Amino acid sequence: MIRLIRPYISFAEVEHDMRRMFESGIFTRGEHVEAFRDEIAAYARAPHAFLATSATTALWLCLKRLDIKAGDEVVVSDFSFPATANVVEDLGARPVFADVSLDTYNMLPEALEAAITPRTRAVIAVDAFGNPTGMNKIAEICRSHNIPLIEDAACAIGSSEDGKPCGSIADMTCFSFHPRKLLTTGEGGAITIRNPDWVDWFNRKLSHGAQGMQGYGLDFVDFGYNFRLSEPQAIMGRAQLRKLDAIVAERNEVRDACIEKLAPAGFVPQQIGDDVVFNVQSLVFKVPDGVDRDQLITQLRKDGIETTIGTYCLSATTYFRTQYDDVQPNAELLQRTLITLPCYAGLDVDLVCERVLAAITLSECMA
Repeated sequence: MIRLIRPYISFAEVEHDMRRMFESGIFTRGEHVEAFRDEIAAYARAPHAFLATSATTALWLCLKRLDIKAGDEVVVSDFSFPATANVVEDLGARPVFADVSLDTYNMLPEALEAAITPRTRAVIAVDAFGNPTGMNKIAEICRSHNIPLIEDAACAIGSSEDGKPCGSIADMTCFSFHPRKLLTTGEGGAITIRNPDWVDWFNRKLSHGAQGMQGYGLDFVDFGYNFRLSEPQAIMGRAQLRKLDAIVAERNEVRDACIEKLAPAGFVPQQIGDDVVFNVQSLVFKVPDGVDRDQLITQLRKDGIETTIGTYCLSATTYFRTQYDDVQPNAELLQRTLITLPCYAGLDVDLVCERVLAAITLSECMA
């Protein structure tokens, strides 16, 4: 089976630091955790960064910082993994779904403007599959309405728009280090923020509410949580961050080669802006007209190629459709028509594309 993605890390890259960690017995809050946090901030050109257990806990904590609660509304990109809206729902607020572009798959500025009401307390905009196209425009709209912007950059580490890395555009940005991401720590995530007044709050909340020492113990000045990344995870993250730009370049080479072979057959790639660096977290195409996307996925798996859908129209999921009955048409169409293909260095692009093109000629794959 040709897998969808392979991690960009080997044991040899981390063996020395892992061995030293085992010898020291320090598995949490060690030198690599501190270094990784600082390196994420520097890479994203963000004033402040924090490490978390996942992008989901990172998003949830950002909403807690904004004191989001029952009766509030948060505008959410409608084409994303459910975690983006789940964190809003969990706090008792209402996710208001904004439709997305059929080309970039990102939140439409006009949809955001239409979704803002006097109850809007925040916006969560998603870099779909790592593509930040239009994020600066979304940030401009949020500033004009004095509404905080949280960038769900779960997929977007290594991407940028207009020379601004993801992590430096929004008020708060959340990254994921899940195994499907370019940089993985198994599970894990990070937060970057711009407001210096929030630094102590995030440090406390991520670590049980502790701040400083009192006698021989910690001084707990607030209530908080254990959302900390571990030392072995930080070692893994640092090894990949050092070569992240090269990883992004390799994935773009694969993307370009696939577009060249598949576009003439009607596969439409995700569009990116002229001033965008796209990390290609997922290589996504709209299938040709007349092709049944689900049957194509089934056939390719039979042929030894792992593929999957793009992602989800959140407003069309059973839970949110039942709660709000506000399905967004573009996001729903994208959920039905996008396919994600394998993308990593060393991929046999010719073989993958040959099998994709052969599959769409089969009657089983025709809508």
